[in-house]
Amino acid sequence: MIATALIIKSVNGLLKNIIYKITLHTCTIMDKTYNPHDIEQSHYALWEQQGYFSPKAMGAPYCIILPPPNITGSLHMGHGFQCTLMDIMIRHQRMLGKAVLWQPGTDHAGIATQMIVERLLLAENIKRQDLSREDFVARVWDWKKQAGARVTAQLRRLGASLAWERERFTMDPELSRAVSEVFISLYREGLIYKGQRLVNWDPSLLTAISDLEVVAKETAGELYYIKYSLASGEGSLIVATTRPETLFGDVAVAVHPDDQRYRHLLGQHLNLPLTDRTIPIIADTYVDTSFGSGCLKITPAHDFNDYQLGMTHKLALINIFTPQATLNHNVPQRYQGLDRYAARQQVIKDLTAAGLLVKVVPHTLMVPYGEKSGVVIEPYLTEQWFVKMNDLVSPAIEAVHSGLIRFIPEHWSKNYLQWLNNIADWCISRQLWWGHRIPVWYDAEGNHYAGHNEAEVRQHYQLSATLPLRQETDVLDTWFSSSLWPFAALGWPQDTVDFNRFFPSQVLVTGFDIIFFWVARMIMMSLKFTGQVPFAEVYITGLILDESGQKMSKTKGNVLDPLDLIDGIDLAALINKRTANLMQPDMASAISNNTRSQFPDGIKAYGSDALRLSFAAIASHAREINFDMSKLASCRNFCNKLWNAARFVLMHSSDDNTPVIISQQAMTDLMLTMPSNRWIISLLQQTIQHTNAALTAYRFDLLVNTLYEFTWNEFCDWYVEIAKIYLGTTTGTAINKRAVQYTLLFVLEILLRLLHPVIPFITAEIWQQVAQLLGKSSPNIMVAEYPEYCVSLIDNQAVAELSWVKEIVTAIRTIRSTINVSPKRLLTLIIKGGTPDGHGLVVRHEQLLKKLANLSEITCLNSSNTNQQQLNNSYVASAVVHDMELFIPLNQIVDYAVELAKLKKNISKLQQEYDQLSCKLADKSFTDNAPQAIVLKVQERLLKLSKNIHHQEAQVLQLTNSINC
Repeated sequence: MIATALIIKSVNGLLKNIIYKITLHTCTIMDKTYNPHDIEQSHYALWEQQGYFSPKAMGAPYCIILPPPNITGSLHMGHGFQCTLMDIMIRHQRMLGKAVLWQPGTDHAGIATQMIVERLLLAENIKRQDLSREDFVARVWDWKKQAGARVTAQLRRLGASLAWERERFTMDPELSRAVSEVFISLYREGLIYKGQRLVNWDPSLLTAISDLEVVAKETAGELYYIKYSLASGEGSLIVATTRPETLFGDVAVAVHPDDQRYRHLLGQHLNLPLTDRTIPIIADTYVDTSFGSGCLKITPAHDFNDYQLGMTHKLALINIFTPQATLNHNVPQRYQGLDRYAARQQVIKDLTAAGLLVKVVPHTLMVPYGEKSGVVIEPYLTEQWFVKMNDLVSPAIEAVHSGLIRFIPEHWSKNYLQWLNNIADWCISRQLWWGHRIPVWYDAEGNHYAGHNEAEVRQHYQLSATLPLRQETDVLDTWFSSSLWPFAALGWPQDTVDFNRFFPSQVLVTGFDIIFFWVARMIMMSLKFTGQVPFAEVYITGLILDESGQKMSKTKGNVLDPLDLIDGIDLAALINKRTANLMQPDMASAISNNTRSQFPDGIKAYGSDALRLSFAAIASHAREINFDMSKLASCRNFCNKLWNAARFVLMHSSDDNTPVIISQQAMTDLMLTMPSNRWIISLLQQTIQHTNAALTAYRFDLLVNTLYEFTWNEFCDWYVEIAKIYLGTTTGTAINKRAVQYTLLFVLEILLRLLHPVIPFITAEIWQQVAQLLGKSSPNIMVAEYPEYCVSLIDNQAVAELSWVKEIVTAIRTIRSTINVSPKRLLTLIIKGGTPDGHGLVVRHEQLLKKLANLSEITCLNSSNTNQQQLNNSYVASAVVHDMELFIPLNQIVDYAVELAKLKKNISKLQQEYDQLSCKLADKSFTDNAPQAIVLKVQERLLKLSKNIHHQEAQVLQLTNSINC
């Protein structure tokens, strides 16, 4: 056991910087009922007003760059989840005394924003094309001023402690300058080029889009078997395709080189149906001999896989579509101008008439749709701007291999490296008006020149002032500007104080779906232009699903708005939100019915703290995470439990309203003279240790489990109940009362600081009152010190003794529950067995045992004890705790007949399991073939069953004797 004097010395050291004087008085300020709505927004306004979100501390810098949410969107569950985790990190580091910067900003979201403003214009009967480019962009800026602050307001409501005065926007002049700087540098180095390549093309938006903006949907279609006759006139091949209209772009038919059915035809030509062209038969191992007929039509200009085959075999590229997905001049005249689907029907009709359509069979396929427009995406051959990636990849790979950047969980690094090792050039141009216009100018001959403006272009390339120049109309892919975000948001390319102090940042928090599109590109660009990695760690969060494991989407009608969980929403408003502006209006009825079934009374208000706690509680390292409303309700109950416990502590801080001023030394001496106080302080230290370990490992779920267990079970349930014993007017001495009062305040204050990063509002509300009593020097919990673990404060003997007390009390409470005896009824406890040390524990903690278990008498039996005869002649309920048998005489307490029937029924059930396991162990095939660990587990279970049956049979005998008496 650690000497009390040593513990007191350690606590004195711990308290030196946090307690100056103790002024206790009765506190009645806290409302009886916890109401998050009454406290949350006022605290946030105070934090922001006082500048607590700015990096004012003089400690080491710590920075997180907020992944910029789109100005078009609102805070969804994924945003809320990730921002909560970032805020926990930020608040924790701030409490460690570091100069903390959480850099905020929003993204201009090129396609989505342009779509919204175009729709607004259409409501005024104005098409985008009716305006000049400059006028349209001006309208977008006007809309941005009105709607762009929606997400930032929602982040404030969630409690995100971002440095708002530093907020940036990806179209700010400074960031636009950074974008141009990077483009021009890469262009002049030869790493940006313009070329004709296959891209994802949106026929509605008339622009190239990224893979991330393409959604593949399983669709019921058909597989068309078409006859391609040999040009020699000596037979034919059957080709299966899901898109017969694209045959006009065919340039070859491929077969597998090992396919014996077609090897003799290699090198021959086929007549392309419905045209006057012929195409060759080629061999490639890419062909799947089991699909269709084993013959694959190659259309390089309209299929990404075919494009690669076309490059390999140096085949022609024939584009048959216009940007609007109608057939162009490269098809027979009768099909020109037809929409792709109208063309499909005409081609089927003509193939049938020509006897070339062999059969049509149902076939399920994945069809690419534009996420924003909802139309089917075309692989389309068009001229675009590209970044050569090969020269940028190697440093980004090495950064992860060398450990400069660490992925958490680590296995995501494999996905990152796999993509970089198979990277293709990046299409960075978009055919939009809203965005960073590509800083390139053309002359009449089509030559292009890059520069910040026309004057710089003329000067740099020594062009004549009379040479006509026109600027590129395309804008850059939003991901291009986003790839510069970690350093551009801090002022690069200017040599700013923020850039020099906070770059590189510490951690990036993001989802696994954009490791390729964003994370890798940020790393490549940062290494290229700053010579440093953009962040030290990449924490990849799981995807938030609904409680049944379905992805949340508007079309499924299962989206949850974090603000609705915070502030509540009635059923009618919730249904309206889920069914408004559906792309498939016929889904509205089913969505309404499902919503009524799941939320018959709407969603009640849970508050920000409960939502944050539930987010952290589910933040494991799993790829997919279900959000369960019952977890949210549990977290709301936790906040309520903390509130009530704090209210109890504050209301019992003194016996009356007379202030009590006590020295730190006297407080420490009193606290640590009681084993129960040393026990709870020891558990608090263990909690601090586990909490810090969980934060270091980014295991927010373990963080919450640790804090939940200590707060609810150890502090609120056990210690507060113990405290009530000593605070009672008849049982507690004046010294013990004061010691308990101090310990309650001491533990609560530290616990609030541990909890603050996760649930900032309720902890701030309670802490300001506790801090006033304890004379805290910190003006606010946000800038108070985060608790540090101190091993010398752990009294293992006190922990062991109080754990023993809890086991005894729990066993007795279990007996009460099992035999349905009221908790208020006094019972007698007889203890048999045990050691002298155990009996000493009974004596030492007799008062606690009696009060906590509501016992009138405790007797430890020995051979001469007269109670032994009473025990032999009475029916008792019993339990075993370590080496002690606990007996509760039940004379005149229970109905013997009912209890006897219950015991016999239970013995029968146990005996049945015992017999089954005995047969299992008697079966040689099981013991010989099953893993040894399984066999041992069965043997252990059999032994436990045997002891339990024997114990309960003894109870039956005892009960029978009692009945006979």
